[in-house]
Amino acid sequence: MDIKAIAQGLIPLVGGRDNIVSAAHCATRLRLVLADDSKVNPAAIDKLDGVKGCFSNAGQLQVIFGTGLVNKVYEEFVAQSGVGTASKAELTELASAKLNVAQRLARTLSNIFVPIIPAIVASGLLMGLLGMVRTYGWVDADSALFIMLDMFSSAAFIILPVLIGFTAAREFGGNPYLGATLGGILTHPALTNAWSVASGFKTMSFMGMDVAMIGYQGTVFPVLLAVWFMSHLERQLRKRVPDALDLIVTPFLTVIITGFVALLFIGPAGRMLGDGISFGLSALYNQAGWLAGLVFGGTYSAIVITGIHHSFHAIEAGLLTNPQIGVNFLLPIWAMANVAQGGACIAVYFKTRDPKVKAITVPAAMSCLLGITEAAIFGVNLRFMKPFLAGLFGGALGGAYVVAAKVGMTAVGLTGIPGMAIVQPQSLIHYIIGMVIAFGSAFAASWLLKYKVE
Repeated sequence: MDIKAIAQGLIPLVGGRDNIVSAAHCATRLRLVLADDSKVNPAAIDKLDGVKGCFSNAGQLQVIFGTGLVNKVYEEFVAQSGVGTASKAELTELASAKLNVAQRLARTLSNIFVPIIPAIVASGLLMGLLGMVRTYGWVDADSALFIMLDMFSSAAFIILPVLIGFTAAREFGGNPYLGATLGGILTHPALTNAWSVASGFKTMSFMGMDVAMIGYQGTVFPVLLAVWFMSHLERQLRKRVPDALDLIVTPFLTVIITGFVALLFIGPAGRMLGDGISFGLSALYNQAGWLAGLVFGGTYSAIVITGIHHSFHAIEAGLLTNPQIGVNFLLPIWAMANVAQGGACIAVYFKTRDPKVKAITVPAAMSCLLGITEAAIFGVNLRFMKPFLAGLFGGALGGAYVVAAKVGMTAVGLTGIPGMAIVQPQSLIHYIIGMVIAFGSAFAASWLLKYKVE
């Protein structure tokens, strides 16, 4: 494979040297930020030797080469184009400037919640295991072992405002440790645990206002809004406080002022916002039933193209931590949509005679079964369009089934086959049936639809 020829051929297809703002690469993809995306010729790029697909997402053109090859192409591409190299963070910042408001909001929420997902997944896995243990009576629920494991499983949700406070402050440009401190204020033991508020709570009078002594354990929006306010306040204080006093005065005033504002105003408003979203979705889920799953499952992959799906982590976390809901009923729907795109993609393998397309479809479809759909959507299904529509069809049917069967999950972040680990035990068989429906119907539709494959 002539690496130099690949790099030389790619440059004019992305608009020439003057159109390239910056370049970087990940494990499999060359990532480019371009001045004018309309100058890209994706059809011609797909035909280049070594290219397994290309797509634009989140302000970047991403050309798929695969592990190992992408490193060689990147080095030659930089040498041939003369473009400056960039770190992944720098490239993301450049790309973000090209996003609209909704996409920027989605990316911000994604940057806040993605680092927290491992903690939520670990807790969700343990919750699912404990549910199975309780259902089948394998361990006495009053035993020390069960009680300790129950503590382990709920810890991440109890201190969720602290975790969010840290990552949100880092994203908003504030001090992460002050963000975590603010999360600690909202979950302080002096406040009644939000999950046991039904047993009663105290109020206190502050400057003529009655303040409910209710904590924000497990909540999402109160700490998000409070840390956003805190970060802006901190930056303004740093501009005005003399450098000699900055270390003492700035954090002191930031914590005091934000603490009062959070407990008196932002916290209650954020709780109302979070509860409104959670209860609204819950009502839609219960009243519309399978129809809601049909719509959500049939549109999710289209939402993925915009990148706005990253913002769903916040809503899913709100469902899990709401004591009156306590289950993620959205993630099973997203899982069906992801699996369906894999079914539609693998059908292309059997329809095409092009060995290059065949080489892409199998790993891309397998990635969908593991919850990663970008390669299948952008590299195969959207390329021929009708397979993508077949994936929407399969996602709609699978989504309708899992909603009708009341499938729920105990965490966020895992879909497809790995998602089986966080499905509620009583729903596991229905989750598997849903995946079969989604994958099979998308495969059948993609196979039966007429379209030209190379």
